[in-house]
Amino acid sequence: MGRGPSIEARKNASDAKRGKIFTKIIREIGVAARAGGGDPGNNPRLRAAMDKGLASNMSKDVIERAIKKATGELEGVEYEEIRYEGYAPGGVAVIVDCLTDNKVRTVADVRHAFGKFGGNLGTDGSVAFMFKKLGVLSYAPGSDEDAITEAAIEAGADDVVAYPDDGSIDVLTAPDTFAGVAAAMEAAGLKPDLAEVTYRADNDIAVSGETAQQVVKLLNWLEDLDDVQNVYSNADLGEDAYA
Repeated sequence: MGRGPSIEARKNASDAKRGKIFTKIIREIGVAARAGGGDPGNNPRLRAAMDKGLASNMSKDVIERAIKKATGELEGVEYEEIRYEGYAPGGVAVIVDCLTDNKVRTVADVRHAFGKFGGNLGTDGSVAFMFKKLGVLSYAPGSDEDAITEAAIEAGADDVVAYPDDGSIDVLTAPDTFAGVAAAMEAAGLKPDLAEVTYRADNDIAVSGETAQQVVKLLNWLEDLDDVQNVYSNADLGEDAYA
């Protein structure tokens, strides 16, 4: 039996992954600050990006430097927001949100990924209508559903969804009320395991077997691209998708 990766190799791989995450968060902080100003108190998108950075153990100095670059206090690179839409195998709809300083490179990388795994890059608006933008606060299985529901109603959330298969709970909000609801839930002692503004499909498409495996490979490949910030799909994947 061959030896597994050395400790140094595993550390290098972990550092590389952490570096990619930091790069994506720094770009998001920069775009948010450039669009809405450098004060997180008046810029919910920036506040959310900063919270994501802190949750990933990003230092405050790194965050502040990214904001200063975006607001012109320091020299920095300007990134452009671009969205690509397409279909993965099995008719699964996919949205790919990017931040890039080179559109030619980014579209080539995204198109290559779709083609490599049997998908097709579509036109603007070809799948976006299937998704809804909303705020989501997710609680782990075993959380107090009654307490979460009561606090969510008091905070002005739109809905609370409990999943019977594993006992997890989602609090759903409109994007513009997300920050307020999240703050109210934390003030009530109910800090979520995950809080984000995201896109969710109105209806999911079930795929299985080799088709599901190809979908997973495509989504993972896209998420690993440097210019890609977020990937959304309406895939309903079974356990065999990860075989």
